[in-house]
Amino acid sequence: MPEALTLAAATMLSVLFTCVAWVWGANRMLDLIWPATGRRAGRNSARAGLIRPWLFLGPALVFMGLYLVWPVLRTGWLALHDATGARFVGLENLRWLASDARLYEALGNSLAWLLVVPAVSTALGLIAAVLTDGLRWGVLARAVLFMPMAISFVGAAVIWKFIYAFTPEPAPEIGLLNALVTAAGGAPQAWLTRAFVNDLALMVVVIWMQTGFAMVILSAALRAVPEETLEAARLDGAGPWTIFTRIQVPQIRGTLAVVWTAITIMVLKLFDIVFVMTNGQWGTQVLANLIYDWMFRGSPDAGRGAAVALVLMALVTPLMIWNIRAALREERA
Repeated sequence: MPEALTLAAATMLSVLFTCVAWVWGANRMLDLIWPATGRRAGRNSARAGLIRPWLFLGPALVFMGLYLVWPVLRTGWLALHDATGARFVGLENLRWLASDARLYEALGNSLAWLLVVPAVSTALGLIAAVLTDGLRWGVLARAVLFMPMAISFVGAAVIWKFIYAFTPEPAPEIGLLNALVTAAGGAPQAWLTRAFVNDLALMVVVIWMQTGFAMVILSAALRAVPEETLEAARLDGAGPWTIFTRIQVPQIRGTLAVVWTAITIMVLKLFDIVFVMTNGQWGTQVLANLIYDWMFRGSPDAGRGAAVALVLMALVTPLMIWNIRAALREERA
C-alpha cells in the first residue's frame, strides 16, 4: 500500500510538473518566434494569439485522446473481432446482438430505469428545494437530504441490501423492511428475487442518492429567480402554487433539463448498485452489467462485450450532446 500511494503521488506530481512546464515552454517559444516588439509587433501578436490557445489546450487534448478517444476507437475495433480479439469477424457480433435475449432484457430494464429514476429524482429534488428554502433549519434539512451523495454506490448498495434482506421463517428477520412487515402482521418477502419488485427496489436506492444532488442544483437555481418578480406576483394576488408553476418552474426550466439529463446519463452507465445487490440475476440485468459479464465472466468474449458497449455508447452520446447544448443555451441566457 505505501508503494502504491508513493507511485500515485509521484504520478500526480509529474503530470502537474509536465503541464506547467508545457505552458511555460509554449509561451516562451511563441515569444521567441514572434516577438511582441519591433516593426512587426502587431502582426506577430496576432499570429501568436491564434496559436497560443491551442498550445494551452495541448495537454488536455492529449489526455482526452488517450483516455477518451482511443478507448472508443479500440472498443469499436474489438467489436469487429472474435472472442479473443485476434480474428476479424466484421459485423457478426452486431448481428448476434439483434437476436440475443439477454440484450433485450438489459435494454428493457435500462429503459424502465430511464423512465422512472431521472423523473422521480428530479421531481423530489425540486420539491425538497422549494420546501426547505423558506425554513429556518432549511440548511440542516438540505444537508441531511444531500448526505447520501457522500456515500459510494457500493456502500449504498450494501446498506440497502441489509434493508431488503430476507430470512426464511422461523429464523428472525434481519432486514429492516421485513422486520417492519412482520411487526405489522405481514409475511416477509424476498424483495430482491421477485420480478418487477426487485427492479423498483434497486431504483429506490438510486433515487435516494440522487434526490439530494437534484435538490442542491435546483435550490441554487430557485434562488437565482429575481425577488422583484416574485414580489410583483404576490402583489398581483398570485398564490404560492401559481408562483411556483407559472414563474419559478418556467425560469429554471433549463436547469431542470440539465439535472434530468445528468441523472439519465448516470442511470445508463449504472453498474455498482445492480452488481452488488443482485448481480444481474432475477431479471435485473442492465447494459453495464451485461458488458462486464461478457468481458470478464465465464468464457470471456471481448468482441461481444465491446458490441454491447457500443450500444450503451449509442444511447449515451445523444444525451450528452443535448446536455451540452442545453448548458450552452442556459449560459447564453
